[in-house]
Amino acid sequence: MDIDKIEAGIRLLLEGLGRDPKERSTREAAMLAAHAWHDELAVGYRMPEPEFHLFPVEEGQSRGLIALEGIPVKSICAHHLLPFVGEATVAYVPDAQLCGISNLSRMVDYCARRLQVQESLTDEIARRIEAQLEPQGVGVFIRARHDCMQLRGVNHPGVMTTSVLTGSLRDDPALREEFMSLARKAATA
Repeated sequence: MDIDKIEAGIRLLLEGLGRDPKERSTREAAMLAAHAWHDELAVGYRMPEPEFHLFPVEEGQSRGLIALEGIPVKSICAHHLLPFVGEATVAYVPDAQLCGISNLSRMVDYCARRLQVQESLTDEIARRIEAQLEPQGVGVFIRARHDCMQLRGVNHPGVMTTSVLTGSLRDDPALREEFMSLARKAATA
């Protein structure tokens, strides 16, 4: 990422809005906003993909559903450059290996901290977890409020829900229901 180009672009935005980027209230806006984009809002473009810490499933160890609820989702709509914020529930059914549970949270953050649309974000998280962990199945459930809907267009609040299920979480009705029940419960807590 080029922070100087980000800052120049924000200066152009201010000018396009009819604001003088040198006036007192906006004097530091371009620099501060550029750092916000570079250091936080789009940091996913600069970070390496998190590498999962894996360990084997031990003999006789259960291979049931492993889930992490309440993972913060903070992203920017790729269409309108406005935030969407919510929570994710991520789960997997292990095959030969397990991962440290914080790996799931790190993957959500890595994928979310870039320009996204929620539908693609949900799918990307599932695909990346599948690629590193090689589980029997993965489930990702995200509920988020979109400022692009609340501040423009229809100007209504609303919560968007997306889910992706792969492998055994898609194909096994009991596992699918277990995950979806858990995700819906977490979303309303």
